[in-house]
Amino acid sequence: MDADDLRIVEAVARIGSMNRAAAELNMVQSNVTARVRLLEEELGVQLFVRHSRGVEPSEAGLRLLSYGEQIHSLFQQAITAVKEDGTPKGKLSIGMMETTAGLRLPALVAQYAQEYPRVELAIMTGTTSSLIQQVAENELDGAFVAGPIHHQELSEEPLFFEDLVLVSSLSIRKFDDLAKVENLKAIVFRQGCSYRQRLSSILDGLDIRHTVMEFSSLDAIITCITAGVGITLLPKTLVERLWVDQSVTVHELPADQARVETVFVRRHDHYPTSALNAFLRMSREISDVAILDRQLQAID
Repeated sequence: MDADDLRIVEAVARIGSMNRAAAELNMVQSNVTARVRLLEEELGVQLFVRHSRGVEPSEAGLRLLSYGEQIHSLFQQAITAVKEDGTPKGKLSIGMMETTAGLRLPALVAQYAQEYPRVELAIMTGTTSSLIQQVAENELDGAFVAGPIHHQELSEEPLFFEDLVLVSSLSIRKFDDLAKVENLKAIVFRQGCSYRQRLSSILDGLDIRHTVMEFSSLDAIITCITAGVGITLLPKTLVERLWVDQSVTVHELPADQARVETVFVRRHDHYPTSALNAFLRMSREISDVAILDRQLQAID
């Protein structure tokens, strides 16, 4: 078994046809079929189940494919490591929560793009759970998520602290008024958002009945709140302008419910490229953790 065998197995499993996989691989079908059969004989298992519509991986085939993905990732890492010369360049994919993108992204990305023009930086937004999965599956080089996460395949580094506040329309003047609202709606991001989970926990702890309205963008959530549709949970600094403009009511939370840390996660078994190291270095320079350390040192 070699890397070419794994490439063939992956193509056949993904496409579901020996013939179409052969066309994609620029091979003749007989060669693809023969390579798969020889591999099955070598391993002593059936890798594919044949049926009238084509083929699909067997249980053994699925197990082999999971290792094939890891091997492919290692090949890509090896190529990247060999090409490294210490100059940040190439592709860099970073994930962020919508709130982090709104608070931290503009200044960070602008500075990074100016200093490292040879890096093709791509920013993806998503929920904490979806971003963690993308990093674990090698779809992202790293991501800012709500921590701590304690993932066995990922390292995490605290960088930012946020104080969350409950945001409502102007008609809800006091926190205690929430229990009096009929058909209270929690305006949140899709499932997997850590802020969504925390808001539900707060409301459930107060025995406040509510329904969920799910949106995919921060702008949509804020628009709904200012229109009086429901309530949400957001970083305080993100809604300060709306607070000053008296567009919404901001309700402070107890410290144990308000404070959340944003951590940067990445696979601990991956070679860190110069582009990623430069991005992390720049993130650390503006991080709340670094600022707090400097303040404590000044006091000492």
